[in-house]
Amino acid sequence: MTQSNHDSSNLPLTGKRVLLLTGEIYEDLELWYPKLRLEEAGASTLMAGPEANQPYAGKHGYPCKSEAAISDMVEADFDALVVPGGFMPDKLRRDTVLLDLVRDFDRARKPIAAICHGGWIPISAGVYKGVRVTGSPGIKDDLVNAGATYEDKSVVVDGHHVSSRRPDDLPDFCRALIALMLKA
Repeated sequence: MTQSNHDSSNLPLTGKRVLLLTGEIYEDLELWYPKLRLEEAGASTLMAGPEANQPYAGKHGYPCKSEAAISDMVEADFDALVVPGGFMPDKLRRDTVLLDLVRDFDRARKPIAAICHGGWIPISAGVYKGVRVTGSPGIKDDLVNAGATYEDKSVVVDGHHVSSRRPDDLPDFCRALIALMLKA
């Protein structure tokens, strides 16, 4: 029998808490890949959706059950926020409580990591003005109109903002987010 080594020195994000957003028709890989990668690095994660303990279907059918309601979340309880894409962000961006939460993360200069269409949520929160970002080419105009500088790269880090374009960029996205969290 092999003994697993759970020494926290091998888990650089031990003690860090990350909030991940979920909702109907989220992009499956853009939620699960960062969640598992962050946990692998020692972070604890919490998935919050419009309702607590609610199952949500991913864009490709993978289910996700929210652990908490977005309305109950407080920035002070977390070290970073991950905003996956899919069709979910278009609906969630209308939630004023969520937009206030994103603004709280921004004011605290805590990492806000958005991938693909996830950028719609920081756009609606008004936190991308003057920020270099990337995202799905489908929201490039929205990013530019929000005052961001769009760059077509696998990952862009500007201050406490991390952004990527699509699922293929997830390795770069997660490496950049973890590196940013280690600096905080």
